[in-house]
Amino acid sequence: MNDAFRKLFSQMMEQGQEMARTFNPALENFSATGLDKMFPTMSKDMMEMWFGKTFNREGLDAKTRLLVTVAALTVLGAQAEPQMKLTIRHALAAGATKREIAEVIYQMSMFGGVPAMTKALEIAQSVFDEAGETKGDDA
Repeated sequence: MNDAFRKLFSQMMEQGQEMARTFNPALENFSATGLDKMFPTMSKDMMEMWFGKTFNREGLDAKTRLLVTVAALTVLGAQAEPQMKLTIRHALAAGATKREIAEVIYQMSMFGGVPAMTKALEIAQSVFDEAGETKGDDA
């Protein structure tokens, strides 16, 4: 990170903290860590309705849309960990297997690089572990 970007980022963070203080002083020290665990996964029917064929009958099903989202988040460097975890949980609930999720992430190494793939795989494994699933192939 160069100095100009560091300064801009610092200014943005200060402005964000000032806005939080203005809206609600208690938000000044808010941490989003673990926030993703407060939102349960949607039922398969609900995911299909919102992300699947209800609004786009000729389009992709919910599982495919979620796998595409995993791919996009991986290419972005897997920097949005809460979003990645939530999307992987939703993909599992929509019928994706651990193997399919891992294959999508592996494929994205060609576009996002090996570090992004590695981070995404670590995130995926943490979701698999949280779900109580064992390592291995479940194709």
